[in-house]
Amino acid sequence: MVSTDRAIKLAVIGRGMIGSAAARHLAKMGQDVALIGPGEPADYAPHDGVFGSHYDEGRITRSFDPEPFWVEMNRASISRYGEIAAESGVAFYREVGALHVGSSDDPNVASVGTITAEAGIICEAYEDAELAERFPFLKSTAGMRGYFEPRNAGYISPRRLVQAQTIAAERAGARIIDEPALGISENGSSVTIRTRSGGVEAERVLVAAGGHTQSLIGQSLGFTVYGRTVAMFRLDAGEVQRLAAMPSMRCIGPEGDNPYILPPIPYPDGHAWLKLGGDPVDLPLESEAGIKDWFKSGGSIAVADRLEKQILDRIRDLKFEERRVVPCMTTFGDNGLPRIGPLSPRVSVAFGCYGKSAKCSDELGRLGGMALLGEVRAELAP
Repeated sequence: MVSTDRAIKLAVIGRGMIGSAAARHLAKMGQDVALIGPGEPADYAPHDGVFGSHYDEGRITRSFDPEPFWVEMNRASISRYGEIAAESGVAFYREVGALHVGSSDDPNVASVGTITAEAGIICEAYEDAELAERFPFLKSTAGMRGYFEPRNAGYISPRRLVQAQTIAAERAGARIIDEPALGISENGSSVTIRTRSGGVEAERVLVAAGGHTQSLIGQSLGFTVYGRTVAMFRLDAGEVQRLAAMPSMRCIGPEGDNPYILPPIPYPDGHAWLKLGGDPVDLPLESEAGIKDWFKSGGSIAVADRLEKQILDRIRDLKFEERRVVPCMTTFGDNGLPRIGPLSPRVSVAFGCYGKSAKCSDELGRLGGMALLGEVRAELAP
């Protein structure tokens, strides 16, 4: 059996962005909670456990989203970034702003201005020559319009955010069980969580295991897990200096030509990398074996080639020293909303990010924690 000092009342399975946030909120409310999940694998190739989507140093954060629900999630989470950093001592956010840019005649570009104005999100508008003057690293701005969020926007390190949430949760009284959950089973009075070193008993369980959630609970909730590829470009000191004022970017356009771009960010290897995503290829990962194989595969070279062309088309005179191809995964359902709520009186879920949850995971985790306590938003219930 896993040693837990005493019986567990609440358990959160999944030490990723949503699960660690849920544990922090529950612990701060005085709940007896354990957070169960392994850390990041040191090497993907021999790893035979679970994988996460937070093994990275750069994800765009901003208040804007085309859908009001996600604007609400973004704003609530961003408002607590400082609190999380203070409670943990871990810095994970840089406010470099976020630029939404695309063709002036694209209605999706114009909608950014409309939505931000209606939501009261501070946003600056630029076109053509003004856009080039404000953001001189852009390769072409003719016929282009950009909306720039200068506040409460930029990027976070999801890896460091998970670290911060975990530390803050533990300091608030949560117990951390550094093992993967292999399965769960309910009986009349508790839930047994099976791990490699034994069973853990809890009164109630929140499963927040990202792409592993449906296989762990043994049922489909209508979500598909997709493999995604991002490309990263290592820059020398000169390029880092030249792009020092670069914000995070969303390039608005047709599918396959709408990448997101992160500015140069220091990574644990001591180098600065510029990251590009926006994989247009839907690669369903239909089993745990499929997820593991995808992460071990190293991602798609063909997608990375396409992303490389897109970055060279958008950043003026970009020079890079190395390209890295990185696999990731995300979950998509059919209504644009996550699933947060009970499956039974003792088991709840919180997952379904649509590639949006890094920046707003704290609020999604809070909602997951509240669902475990019986407070559920009807539109999110499974």
